[in-house]
Amino acid sequence: MKLLDPGPEIVWLGHDTFKITGEQVVYIDPYKLAPRAKLAPAGIILVTHEHGDHLSPDDIAKLSGPDTIIVAPAEGATKLKGHKVEFVKPGDKVTVKGIVIEAVPAYNISKFRSPGVPFHPKQDGKVGFIVTVSGRRVYHAGDTDFIPEMSSIVCDIALIPVSGTYVMTPEEGAQAANLIKAKVAVPMHYGAIVGDDRNAEQFKKLCHVPVTIMTPEAGQ
Repeated sequence: MKLLDPGPEIVWLGHDTFKITGEQVVYIDPYKLAPRAKLAPAGIILVTHEHGDHLSPDDIAKLSGPDTIIVAPAEGATKLKGHKVEFVKPGDKVTVKGIVIEAVPAYNISKFRSPGVPFHPKQDGKVGFIVTVSGRRVYHAGDTDFIPEMSSIVCDIALIPVSGTYVMTPEEGAQAANLIKAKVAVPMHYGAIVGDDRNAEQFKKLCHVPVTIMTPEAGQ
């Protein structure tokens, strides 16, 4: 699907997983890919953090070829042995295969696994990404709450988690989308581990920017 024209083709493969096709085929957080899906090999794979529903070695192996480059925080290094990896931290900007990739902060301020212990601590260096493909800046927020750094995000397309529990609720996601003011926002992080279509619909209802609710595809 082209969310903007001109712009890249974007396919949602469920949960936080996207395939973005332009000058390169870019996958973000591949997870639970359909076993027989006919997926184009990855030029670049972006991994936001080391949790198993974002850094899945089996799914990365399904997409990887000899020239695939993975961009990920260093916390996932042990799971990525044997691959070509460009390690990043929040604030880094790298160019991989001609694609400009910016790593931005992603962390929790109100979602805790135990008192005072967030699911995604800021000090871990987990990231979201802004990737520029086909002339469009695509922001994948990663696993995050509505955080102050979002006031600095500039993008055309915003992929926003909305399921609550580990990430933003629909209300918080809409706050983020309304602040960022992308040309189009897409809800994600629901329908697999936590959350359902109602989260996406509530997010859309509260947004003041255009919203596209995508249907997950098994792969192309």
